[in-house]
Amino acid sequence: MTEQTVRKKAEDLTPEQVADYLRANPDFFVEQDELLRSLTLPHDSGRAISLVERQVHLFREQRDTLRRELVELVSIARHNDRLFEKSKRLLMQVIEARTLNDMAAAIDDSIRGDFGLDAASVLLFTDQDLPEASQGALHVVGPERARERLGMLLDGERAVCGQFRESEREFLFPDREEPIASVALVPLRREELVGVFAVGSCQPGYFDQSMGSLFLSYISDTLSRLLPPMIQRHTGGAPVTDITAESR
Repeated sequence: MTEQTVRKKAEDLTPEQVADYLRANPDFFVEQDELLRSLTLPHDSGRAISLVERQVHLFREQRDTLRRELVELVSIARHNDRLFEKSKRLLMQVIEARTLNDMAAAIDDSIRGDFGLDAASVLLFTDQDLPEASQGALHVVGPERARERLGMLLDGERAVCGQFRESEREFLFPDREEPIASVALVPLRREELVGVFAVGSCQPGYFDQSMGSLFLSYISDTLSRLLPPMIQRHTGGAPVTDITAESR
């Protein structure tokens, strides 16, 4: 077979056919050492390099990428571990609280101290008179007023994060000299809605919808179970109002 014939056959092949063949025969270059050394590829520096050099370069890039991803995963794991320990300490304090104000004080101290946030708020929805309430992070509001001010924020069961309207932020965190700019809010419900748990930051955009809210869910689940019997003790056994049912 003449060189011209070989060249003609090579010209009849498409790049896709060559690629398909090499994919189907990954060991093709095992017996083609000379051919492998003669193949060259352009490099970022502008000089031509061999296929082996190119493979080594790609392997190093992949190694560096995997190393960066591993470092990031380890960092996330350490962050989650610290978050878990903080959440655990808070939950233990909440469980050991004997009064509503003890519970609210534990939440306020943990959120601002352990978690480094600017504010925490527990809003209880009831028309009953709670003599020990409305201190620190604890606030008691009527169900109708809560529905009027927070509206659709009360309809879900999962955390809602964002900047919220100014009127909503002021309602959740009253009497603050430095206004809250972004909020994460979780409705407190078990069989019925009894209130909301909210944390706030003075930094705009600190909370957004892409943020994870697992620790908020842990805390809100615990509060949802502890608050109803504690409220009933303060109200002499009066049932807690379900404002979700009232709004229908």
